Amino acid sequence: MDLDALTAARREEWARLDQLSRTRRLSGAEVDELVTRYRAASADLADAKTSAGRSIQGDHISTMLGRARLRLTGAPENVMRQIPRFFALQLPAALYRVRWTTLAIAIGFVIVLVVVALWVSGDPALIASLGSRAQLEQYAENEFTDYYSENPAAVFAGTVWTNNAWIAAQCVLFGITGVWPIMVLVQNAVGVGTAAAVMAAFDRGDVFVLYILPHGLLELTCIFVAGAAGLQIFWAWVAPGPRSRGEALAAAGRSLATIAIGLVIALGVSGVIEGFVTAQPWPWPVKIGIGAAALALFLVYMLVVGRRAHRLGESGDLTEYEAGTPTLVAG
Repeated sequence: MDLDALTAARREEWARLDQLSRTRRLSGAEVDELVTRYRAASADLADAKTSAGRSIQGDHISTMLGRARLRLTGAPENVMRQIPRFFALQLPAALYRVRWTTLAIAIGFVIVLVVVALWVSGDPALIASLGSRAQLEQYAENEFTDYYSENPAAVFAGTVWTNNAWIAAQCVLFGITGVWPIMVLVQNAVGVGTAAAVMAAFDRGDVFVLYILPHGLLELTCIFVAGAAGLQIFWAWVAPGPRSRGEALAAAGRSLATIAIGLVIALGVSGVIEGFVTAQPWPWPVKIGIGAAALALFLVYMLVVGRRAHRLGESGDLTEYEAGTPTLVAG
């Protein structure tokens, strides 16, 4: 079959199919015409695939058929039904997908943190390079703890929430680089490790741990999850499997970008804990218990609810209506 001749002969019919599939409101006659032209174009695609395999013309027909099929069969879901589905299926399934990568990142983060803390605290020259003794003592004795109470709780919670949410979003959105999430995670591990070393140098290591744990348990876990999502998007591009790189990257981007939305909510919770709990004069078991409970709820949602959603076939990706019909093929 001469594909150029087929294109020339069917160009007007395909253009009409494309026009009908883009029309917002169709009359009864136009719907019938859309069905007829859809069938005719499907036959053309089958002929093109049989005679020439994959081709530019075939891809063009597939795209038009996909749009027409969505026009014929797609119906928008009620928004009030989409929201429960997102939180009950899509989001936990996406979180469940990155569970092992999250664990690997958490272990690596702790290793870097501990190595940096031991290295810096064990070398007086490194401690001295961070500032004068008076400055470091002021930080250890006052500034570290004052940080959590120097601003109104609501303002402080909003500030840390915005900052952490932006960091998490960067890890996911720029994950395709393969470098950005690692850079963000290493920078945070080095920063936390250095702060721990300074506090330990002035015998304030216990204060460091007590002030970090209430909010840090959930906050750092969210950053680990964000890094895992970004790195899996990168890996979908590197090793797409049987799909093209574009298809693999699009699917991973859609499903794992879902995580960024969920992390904004989880980081909002950790921000509230940091702003309203960490600096309170409550018993430390109470404050750390609140942070541990928040982390436990997140892990149950990620692992238990996520596993259930995964078993139901969810991957975190959008539905066909939300994402659009994929490219059709014949044969």
